[in-house]
Amino acid sequence: MGSEMIGALGLGLLLVLMVLRVPVALTMLVVGVGGFAQVISWNAALSMVRSVPVEVLTSYSFSAVPMFILMGVLAAHSGMAGKLFDATRTICGGWKGGLAISAIGSCGIFSAISGSSLATASTMTRVALPEMERHGYNRGLATGALAAGGTLGIMIPPSIALLIYAILTEQSVGDMFMAGLIPGLMGLLFYCLTITVVMRLRPSLAVAGEPTRWGQKLASLTGLVPFFGVFLLIILGIYFGIFTPTEGASIGAFATLIYAVAKGMRAVGLWRALQETLALSTVVFFMLVGAETLGYFISVSRISFSISDYLYSLELAPIVVLLCILAMYFILGMFMDSLAMLVITVPVVYPIIQAVGIDPVWFGVVTVLTVELGLITPPVGMNVFVIKAMAPHVGLGEIFRGVTPFIISDFIRLALLILFPALSLYLVTG
Repeated sequence: MGSEMIGALGLGLLLVLMVLRVPVALTMLVVGVGGFAQVISWNAALSMVRSVPVEVLTSYSFSAVPMFILMGVLAAHSGMAGKLFDATRTICGGWKGGLAISAIGSCGIFSAISGSSLATASTMTRVALPEMERHGYNRGLATGALAAGGTLGIMIPPSIALLIYAILTEQSVGDMFMAGLIPGLMGLLFYCLTITVVMRLRPSLAVAGEPTRWGQKLASLTGLVPFFGVFLLIILGIYFGIFTPTEGASIGAFATLIYAVAKGMRAVGLWRALQETLALSTVVFFMLVGAETLGYFISVSRISFSISDYLYSLELAPIVVLLCILAMYFILGMFMDSLAMLVITVPVVYPIIQAVGIDPVWFGVVTVLTVELGLITPPVGMNVFVIKAMAPHVGLGEIFRGVTPFIISDFIRLALLILFPALSLYLVTG
């Protein structure tokens, strides 16, 4: 049996095991080791099992992952999220749908130091949903806005998804962060405009907020200072080359820790934050070990290069190849976790986009945006299920109906990024 056939069978087995609900990391590890053994030898496969975990766990680049996770966990545990929502609510006071807009704004700002969509969605739901329900907001609109706002965490830097994509494809982490900044801010703006349009079409879904004076709005800006301080520290430091992304992650985590301690976090709270960071980091690193193992198997089987050669022989336009890949991501996103989807598919599709001449940084941004769509699309929108877990009294159907306008907004944003690559590449190329 040829190596390409073994590769194809391995990818088929991978899909079967995931359908059977075998953990994604374990699935990648089993298929990677078994396939590598069939193509090379069992001795080589066992040697790989010994070396790959060490390579991943001792990689300097990967050390940024737990630091960004710690930064988001500390922000959630220190009360920063509550102060953030209070500030944005005061700024939007008196607007029709102002609480929903302030929830979106809070999600966007919180995600700027969280890096995780699920963490953003769960934290801001705990803070903002009770307030929106107390003011008579339609539950579908309220939960839909929070589910969509949570997805901003996957794009606005520092983004764990962009970080992992950069490491898997050997791209500059700083370039990926810069490329994601404008599309992420576009998402924040488009979601706010979506709420405005919904309010025009169906004004009964929400009420106007309590009016606030300009003095109150200006005073509330102090609640945004910690977030913008940490965000600008990281982004400007990376952009101007003052420190590397890994160093930036450490500096950001330290700055957030100082704020948390200053606001009253003590040893017990810090210990809980460290435990949560360790648990989340373990999941991520287990998937990275599995992805690295699977990547070795895909490489020696040459299945991805065979697919690239076949597509090249068809003489398809690069945009057609791109749309086919994005369609695959959109479908997979309905059933899979976003991070798992990236670590499984990037080793397969990256040689293909290289073969047809697609810019890898731009491709990373549009891919992450498509993966982001999967977080809020049925049947398995991870952010929707997070909201459902936080608000069991709201039906899944209500949440999915409420998030539909934001899905339309994301499709418009994706189309603009495809039509105008400069939107994501301007800060990278200057």
